[in-house]
Order: sequence, then C-alpha cells, then structure tokens
Amino acid sequence: MTQETRTEQSRNHDLLYSLHDRPSFWPSTFAALQHVLASLVGVITPTLIVGGVLGLGEHVPYLISMALMVSGVGTFIQCRRIGPVGAGMLCLQGTSFAFLTAVLSAGMIVKSRGGTPEDILATIFGVSFCAAFIEIFLSRFVHKLQKIITPVVTGTIIILIGIPLIKVAMTDIGGGFGAQNFGALDNLLLAGIVLISVILLNRSKNPMIRLAAVVIGLALGMLAAFFMGRLDFSHLSSLPVISIPVPFKFGFQFDLAAFIPLAILFCVSAMETTGDLTANSTISREPVKGPVYINRIRGGVLADGVNSMIAAVFNSMPSTTFSQNNGVIALTGVASRFVGIYIAAILFIMGLFPVIGGILQQMPKPVLGGATLIMFGTVAVAGIRVLSQANLDRRNMMIIAISVGMGIGVSTVPDVLQALPKTVANILSSPVAMGAITAILLSLVLPESKEEEVDVAETEADAAAKKKLGEVS
Repeated sequence: MTQETRTEQSRNHDLLYSLHDRPSFWPSTFAALQHVLASLVGVITPTLIVGGVLGLGEHVPYLISMALMVSGVGTFIQCRRIGPVGAGMLCLQGTSFAFLTAVLSAGMIVKSRGGTPEDILATIFGVSFCAAFIEIFLSRFVHKLQKIITPVVTGTIIILIGIPLIKVAMTDIGGGFGAQNFGALDNLLLAGIVLISVILLNRSKNPMIRLAAVVIGLALGMLAAFFMGRLDFSHLSSLPVISIPVPFKFGFQFDLAAFIPLAILFCVSAMETTGDLTANSTISREPVKGPVYINRIRGGVLADGVNSMIAAVFNSMPSTTFSQNNGVIALTGVASRFVGIYIAAILFIMGLFPVIGGILQQMPKPVLGGATLIMFGTVAVAGIRVLSQANLDRRNMMIIAISVGMGIGVSTVPDVLQALPKTVANILSSPVAMGAITAILLSLVLPESKEEEVDVAETEADAAAKKKLGEVS
C-alpha cells in the first residue's frame, strides 16, 4: 500500500497522518514543536522543584539538560520500538510528577543525616535505577496486575501524590523554603499573574492557546519578574557551552527506605502507562484489544522501565509517557510515530545547552508556584476521577478513607512514627508508601461486601418484576 493510499484512509478517519505514515519535513517539524510545547513544562518542572527544595543549587542547570536529553532518548525508544522495547506509537516520554513526592522524601532522608547535594543525587538516582527493574518485570504480565492495583488503590495513590505537592507549590508562591521575604506582596503578585494568566488562557476557544497556557503563563511571569528586578543572568557566562552526559556523575548509593515508595510508584506507573497507551491507540485509530494491542502495551510499559533506568544512569528522575500529548494528536490529526523522531531530536538538542537550564533556574519561586499549584491540583483531581470509576460501596469507601487518612496523617504529623525503627519510620513517613501499603493490604484482607451483592440482586429482581408486570398489563 502506498503512502498516498494510507494518507487518504487516514483522512477518512479524521487523521491527516496515521501511525505508519511518513509526513514530510515541515509537517513533521510543526507537529513535533506542538508536542514539545505541550510537554516542556512537565519535563523540566520536577527538576526545578527537587533542586529548590533539596538545595541542589549549582547542579540544577546540568540536571535540566539531562532531563531534556533523557526525554528525547526515551521518546525515540517509545516511537521507534527497538526490539520488544517501545510501544511503536507517537508517545512522548518525560520526567514524571508521579515520582516527585517519593523523590523529595528520599532526598530529605539523606539530607537529614547530613548528606551533601552529591549524596542526595547519588541516592535518588541509585534507588531509581534499582526500582525501575520493578516496572521492567511487571511489563510481561501488566494485564494481570489490575487484580491487585485496582482503581481504588490507584486513585488513592494519585490523590496522595498530588496533595503533598500542593504544599510545595504554596511554599513557592510565598517565596520558597527559607525565603527571607516569605509571603511578601511582590511574591503573591508574581504568582497571581501566572495563575490568572493560565486560567484565562485555558478558557480560550483556541486549542493551541489552551495547550500552551502554562508555558505562556510562565513567560508572562518571567517578564513581570524582569521588570521587578527579580532576574539575574550574570552567572550564565560561567556555564559550559555543552552538557556532556556522564553515567552516574554523582555516584551510586542505595537506601531501602527510599526504595520502597519508588518501587510502589513504578507499579502504579505501569497501570497509568497502560491507560495512556490505550487512549493513544484509540485516538490513533489502532486496535484496543487483541494481540497487537497487548504487544504494544507490554512494549510501552517495558520502555517505561528501561527509559527510567536510562534516566537514572544519566542523572535524571524516573520518566513515563505523557498523557497530554494524546490531546495534541487529536488536535493536529497527526498520529505518525515517525514524528516522534523529530520530537526526540528537538528535546535532545535543547538538552545539549546548559544555558537553557541556567535561565530556567533563575525563574523566581512564586512564578513557578503559580503554575505548579494548578498542575499539582490537577494531579489530585485525576485521582478523584479514577476513584469515580470504581464501585464506591461501603467497603471501598472505608479503604479510601483509611488510606488517605493514613497518608496525609503521617505527612502532617511525622513524629507519630518516632517510636518505630528508623528504617521502618522512613518508609512509612512517605504519604505515598503509607497510603499505598494501607490500600493494598485492606483490598486483599477485607472481603467483598455480601450486602452489596444482595442489594444488586434485589434491584435486578425488582426490575424484572416490574418488566413482567408491564407485559401483563
């Protein structure tokens, strides 16, 4: 079948280019730029937050470069499919917010015992490297994982990812951790400019403006900060011209208390990736059941694990597929996986220049906080949406209530665990780990409610009786 024939069939299905079409240079470049624009903030923001909260300072520009490079490499693997690794679809791979709470907890564990920034990074990347094998292993039977990682468990975990991060965003809005002018009016003004801009732009009727709302909002915030004298780019001249990827540049360290929360999140990430790839298949007019679909899901989840392992080796945080790029496919009508090669090239080239990271590092905390407040709130809402798809009977309501309560409880009152052994306390002090362990154990231990089954049976019997009565009359 010729490319022209495939393209014509694609148009008949509301797609300009289907999965295996090869658009020419300019259409591919334009589509790729839209994907990069939609995902750029998501790729760099976790690094900015970790660098600010954990005090990584001079390492931030390099870490941002690595995040961009690794995202490019991961996107190439997902789209190109190398052997069994990759979904073979237009999937953008990037640093994941889902791991942010656990990564910050891991950094705090090292920092609390007097570790240097290099020790913090060595532990984060060492633990991430080991935990990535969890998802690699699960990719072989990810379809069976749903029996344990149910919507109740997944929704609870996602809520517990989002809620603690909202505190981080609000702290940035005030000026950042330890800021001398915390809560000053100019901080609130900068955050307000970004927040209001994103809200207004998000309500635009133009889909491209909606996709770029966060990027535009941050740009307006940076512009306002410039006129307020809050930007200083004098240090950029000291940065190297090119960033060179160095495997485990900061060393390799392992900590069990930091490993457990990340291992749990890799299980959840496998389920989220399955959902993202299913949505991608639907939008791309590809099968969502059968051997082709299952093979793509396994390859995509496997690539998630492999890419996160590569990310750890080259000094970046775990990555996953970006769901927002499914919206770009629907908007542009371009589902060609070959566009992913252009996306990968753009991200990798951006990562080569540390000056990009240096400029982003100067972004005032209130500007970043104004954008991340919306993004982290959206994460929590996504968890609520997952829960809404579950059967919220009394059993599941109890599981959710106890798990969320335990997760938020240990994050707000960490001293409640002080009598436990240090390693156990460090593990359970993570809201994600505490909530996930509680939800999984309760789901396995608590039996299904027989009363709910009786209620359903009675409802069906009543419906049948009414139907029969209607037939008689």
